[in-house]
Amino acid sequence: MMSRIKNLYLLLVILPGFAWGEVKVTDIEFASLPGEQFEIRLLFSENPPQPKAYEISNPARLILDFPGVGSSLAEKKYALGFENASDAVIIADGSRTRLIVNLTESAPFKTDIDGNAMTLRVGSDGAGQFSPSSVRQADNSQNDDFSSSDLSVTEVDFRRGKDGSGTISIGLSQPSVNVDIDRNNSEIKLSFYQTELPGRLDRRLDVVDFATPVETIDTVQEGTTTTITIEASGQYDYLAYQADGQYVVNIKPLSDAEVEEQSRKFAFNGERLTLNFQNIEVRSVLQIIAEFTSLNLVASDTVTGSITLRLDNVPWDQALEIILKAKGLDKRQEGNVLMVAPASEIAEQERLQVEANKQLQELAPLETTFVRIKYADAAEIFELFTARNAGTGQSGAGGGREGNATNTILSERGSAIVDERTNTIILTDTEEKINEFKRLIDEIDVPIKQVLIEARIVIANTDFKKELGVTWGLAGIDKLAGGTIGSAFGDKTLGFSGRRSGLNPGAGVAESFKYSADEIETDDGPDGIAGNADDVTTFTRNFDFGLGDSLAVDLGVANPTGSFSLGYLTDNFLIDLELSALESDGFGEIVSQPKVLTGDKQQAVIKSGTEIAFQKATSSGATSIEFKEAVLQLEVTPQITPDNRIIMDLLVSQDSVGAFTPTGEPSIDITQIQTQALVGNGQTLVLGGIFQTEEVNGTEKVPLLGDLPFLGRLFRNDLRNVEKREILIFITPKIIDDSLLDR
Repeated sequence: MMSRIKNLYLLLVILPGFAWGEVKVTDIEFASLPGEQFEIRLLFSENPPQPKAYEISNPARLILDFPGVGSSLAEKKYALGFENASDAVIIADGSRTRLIVNLTESAPFKTDIDGNAMTLRVGSDGAGQFSPSSVRQADNSQNDDFSSSDLSVTEVDFRRGKDGSGTISIGLSQPSVNVDIDRNNSEIKLSFYQTELPGRLDRRLDVVDFATPVETIDTVQEGTTTTITIEASGQYDYLAYQADGQYVVNIKPLSDAEVEEQSRKFAFNGERLTLNFQNIEVRSVLQIIAEFTSLNLVASDTVTGSITLRLDNVPWDQALEIILKAKGLDKRQEGNVLMVAPASEIAEQERLQVEANKQLQELAPLETTFVRIKYADAAEIFELFTARNAGTGQSGAGGGREGNATNTILSERGSAIVDERTNTIILTDTEEKINEFKRLIDEIDVPIKQVLIEARIVIANTDFKKELGVTWGLAGIDKLAGGTIGSAFGDKTLGFSGRRSGLNPGAGVAESFKYSADEIETDDGPDGIAGNADDVTTFTRNFDFGLGDSLAVDLGVANPTGSFSLGYLTDNFLIDLELSALESDGFGEIVSQPKVLTGDKQQAVIKSGTEIAFQKATSSGATSIEFKEAVLQLEVTPQITPDNRIIMDLLVSQDSVGAFTPTGEPSIDITQIQTQALVGNGQTLVLGGIFQTEEVNGTEKVPLLGDLPFLGRLFRNDLRNVEKREILIFITPKIIDDSLLDR
């Protein structure tokens, strides 16, 4: 919303200049005249009307009004370098255009209209059409239609923003106040023309304690103008806008990045100066700049001509650059000596100097020197500095390479030989090129930083198993008359058995069988019983109720950690019951901690593990022995950044042997991570993790019977198995201090 109000205000100020009558101010010129006189010339789109002139004595000021005239000038305020004038201001309010000239002291003046130009001449010899006695005098409280009685400043407020900025809010009685803002280094000056300032606001505010770029705010009344001077410190930027009756100036500090960006856009940082000359010799302007900067000036004889310029508060190096470009000149500076000449002349001199240096190199004697490489590989440096098309060869007892160093930092006559045995480069070239090569070697032949990489692989296993089962059986016999045991068919009795887990193996019940002779003859007796047909024989046989007999329900735990048995036995009935249970709880942790030391940008690999051999069939039908690795491996390539952080290309793996396939080939259980990470020196980073949970709940039961309430427990086996597995991989890089390597 504020941006829209600001844009609307700017349109209201600017657009009327294009919508007024046909006459507009199109240009303004200034000229210095002899006798402390000066001249201001206004150019119009058509013949201008006769101006109305006013004079203010305190402060000294000349005012010219052009009724019905607009303005198309880009600026409102123009600094003047005249002895009796500080600046000129052109204001347009929609019905007229006013020219205000701020003087040091009152002086006579006259105006002259010639076609579409109006000339104002101010000075002691300027008595003519207007003079101080013939113009209308104006004081600080009265000024024709531009009366300040209706326009005033109502408040001046300051507040600090959250970003450390300072905001100055200026209240205005009406939004139609003409405002001019000017920045001069650490000062921002706001001028509210034809505006009154109440006495209570005529003050100086010290706001340095608010920790913003703003230090002081000085509000004063200068004639009919209210001036607010804002003093700021440091690198800052400001934004000024008006919203209805509120004029706001926001000053914020610049960050280092913003300061650097501004420096790139504006490369001039010299002390500021002001130059305002008309038709002055170029050599004189150069002499002024040399005296201002305390530089020694050497100007070529070909530097001639004159220049007209008006530069207000610009860096001296920018002013010099503008003057040189305007006249086709160039400069060279060596120490505190500044040489100025035409650009073509300097270019020719430099070309001749290059050719002379080249001839000197061709005639300079060749020297041979030995450059011992301390930390790098001499062969790699040789390949780095020799051209791709250089010839190579082998020489020397220790082996070496020789090549022509064309297209390198060496001269065309230079050559180099590498002795790989002593890690030395043998150079033959001029003294200048050899010294240049040595300086370069001193910069690049330095020890690279070492990095210790420590990885930790943590594997944690948690398992829980609970199983509950039941086993029970029964046995019964029929006992008939006579006390015999068995199933009755005549006098004969037969028995049956079940399981009695509570009894020892081999334990049983002794039972008697009596058979008649007829039964024996017809082989109706039990198997394995032989008798005499003439006799009636009584046989006794043991019935074993051991563990090998059949069960009614067998849903017990396979390998129980505990069991409870219960049995009941009568002379003709047996029942036994066994409850078995298993509960196990385990925790295991495997920590692998490989470490490796390597150099900056050097790959390092560390492995630890086994190779598993297995047979594999070939295409010919034969078998061959092959191997698979199951290793703990750390592979890393570190790169140290300028801010002492580390970029790592990482491969961390921990493999183990899994199950064997039906063909006998082993499977490998892989735990691996491959990534690139940025981490601070000595900081630990979690690269990745795997969390697995497996839960199994199972039930074995007799159909229908296992679903009965309460009694169903006798026909059921319950199993619950929970397994958890967690894998975490940590990495910690440390830059090794060079001082530790010397210990």
